[in-house]
Amino acid sequence: MQMSDELEKLKGLQEILARKYEIEAKVEELPKTLDGSTESLDRFKKEYIEKNGLYEEKKDIVAQLRAELDEAQRKREEGEKGMDAISTHREYEILERQISEAQAVEDIKRRELQKEEKSLAELNDLLKSEEDLIASTEKDVKEARENLDREIAEYNRTLEELKAKESEMSEGIDSETIIKFQRIIKRNRKGIVAVKGNVCDGCHMVLPAQFANEVHHGEKILFCPYCSRILFYEESADTEENFYSLTDTASADETDEDLLEDEDLIDIDGDSTEDTDASVKSLDYES
Repeated sequence: MQMSDELEKLKGLQEILARKYEIEAKVEELPKTLDGSTESLDRFKKEYIEKNGLYEEKKDIVAQLRAELDEAQRKREEGEKGMDAISTHREYEILERQISEAQAVEDIKRRELQKEEKSLAELNDLLKSEEDLIASTEKDVKEARENLDREIAEYNRTLEELKAKESEMSEGIDSETIIKFQRIIKRNRKGIVAVKGNVCDGCHMVLPAQFANEVHHGEKILFCPYCSRILFYEESADTEENFYSLTDTASADETDEDLLEDEDLIDIDGDSTEDTDASVKSLDYES
């Protein structure tokens, strides 16, 4: 395959890979859009369970108070019925005290019962309101999940099409080049850049003169020794603008730190005793 043909294929592959990685990122992030709704739903359910537990406790208290009130009423009524059968003043006093005590207990239990019944009714209304809220939230979450599933399914269909195109366009290109190119695109979305003069248009670093000449000749696939992008030569209207000193341009922010940290993407011989031009490795497309 001619060098120019391979570069054209890589340029086309670049667009496919960039689109593929963009969609893959969306597919990964989309489920997170439901996190807020599902967390709210879980919180509503937890609060409902807690309030329902309190409601059941209140029901037990109300039932107990009703039983105690019924017992107090029974004692009072028995005392009142017994008034007809007493024969002495002593018996009358005892029975009257019993009735009074039963009446006092009855009044206390009635007030306590009314208070607890009111609290129970308020809790019941609150539970019904929360049941409606939970049902509404569950419906919203279900609809959102169904829409999300449809969206992800559509993205997955697009991904399958892109992967097929990627496979087709990768034919005839060395696998090592493809792997390295994929890593570059995943990080930068742009893996092929021009060399203008002797400056990489991707990281704006000054390239060794001999290496820049090799790019100009276009006989093999060459990677920038600084940002690892694939290079091709492009004539510049004003070549002077493309020549920068390393002191002016070699800042950490301008040299794609992420790529520089990935040793697999840098094709530079580690031997610092050799000439910089000779230290730049490349992948010969003919080999």
